[in-house]
Formats: sequence, C-alpha cells, structure tokens
Amino acid sequence: MLDKESFEILFRDHYKDLCFYAIRFVKDYEISREIVQDCYIRMWEKRASIDPLKPVRSYLSASVRNTCLNWLRDHRKFNRNLLDVEGLGSEPQEHQADKMVEEEIRAGIASAIDELPEKCREIFILNRYENLKYKEIADRLNISLKTVETQMSKALQHMRTRLKEYLTVVLLLVIGH
Repeated sequence: MLDKESFEILFRDHYKDLCFYAIRFVKDYEISREIVQDCYIRMWEKRASIDPLKPVRSYLSASVRNTCLNWLRDHRKFNRNLLDVEGLGSEPQEHQADKMVEEEIRAGIASAIDELPEKCREIFILNRYENLKYKEIADRLNISLKTVETQMSKALQHMRTRLKEYLTVVLLLVIGH
C-alpha cells in the first residue's frame, strides 16, 4: 500500500517532470498541470492496491500520456495536421516514456528468464524466441514431449509470477494505443 509519506515524496520528485511531459502533448501549462494532478488523484484513490516497491513512475508516465491523448481527443479545438507533425496523430509513435517502460519491461523479462533453471530456460527460449513447437523442441533436445510440456508450464508460471508487477503498465500501454 502506498502511504501518505511515500505519495508525497513521489509527488515532489516527479510532479514537475510530468507537467513538462504533459505540456508536450497539450501545449498549455495550466491544462498540463490539471492533467498531472488528476493522474495523482486517481493514483491516490487506488493507493490501497499500489505496491510502493513497484515501478510507480512508469505507471504515472503512462497515465499522464494517456490522459493527455484523451484530452486531445475530447477537445477537438486542435489542428489535426499539428498532431501529425508532432507525432501525436492517429498512427502510433514511440515516445520517450514508452521507451523507458519498454526498457524496464525488457530488463524484467531478461532477469526472469535468467532465473529459470538451465534446461527450463533452454526450452522456453526455443519455444518463445525461436518459435519451435513443443514436438520440435523434444526432437532437437532428444527429450520427451511430456518433459517439454512440463518445463514450459514451469517457465510460464515463473514468468507470470515474476512479471505480474508490469501487467498494469502493459495494459495501460495497450489500451492507450
């Protein structure tokens, strides 16, 4: 749970940067401040379910970005060509916050894979990164199909458990695009 002191520190440390981030989208200082404040309020309202040891800054960045895009959509007083020039139009573009989140998630995935036992890791990589089917893995490693299924089940359970902290961030990114 996010306590009052941790929340205040989070607010103090990131509010200004998030306002500058928001202003890149909405081009208005007061609106950017309102958007960031709204994101903090929503976070405070959900504080009981937030683990302060998790990547809260990534959550906030994604929340600010999505709120800005929603504001732009809802306030069609803007020039559509300006959005396209700035990379905010209808085609998804990579943004700095997305890159930060992506790097954090990639590092988490790599770390979780490294934690797998050697044979389990090898089977997981063959399936997920080399796109081999379970039968092909069994043939290549000269093991039973049942062993491949068991090891993949263990690997996937480990990955789910280890990466659950990123689920909210990934969902925000997917919904935001």
